[in-house]
Amino acid sequence: MAKALLGHVGGPDPRMVQEMRRLQQRVRDLEDEVGRLQAHNDALSATVANVAVSSTEREPALA
Repeated sequence: MAKALLGHVGGPDPRMVQEMRRLQQRVRDLEDEVGRLQAHNDALSATVANVAVSSTEREPALA
């Protein structure tokens, strides 16, 4: 029991701290990737909207 208490009171496990830092960095990397993908998606959506507007402004084709 004393060893369990000493281990608990002795501070955080260095492996656990390292894993937590690695996971926090991974989350930051994924959040950055989501931001880049959203910006790219917004740009593509704007392009599609411009193409849709320009195609509706054309004169109808003769049948």
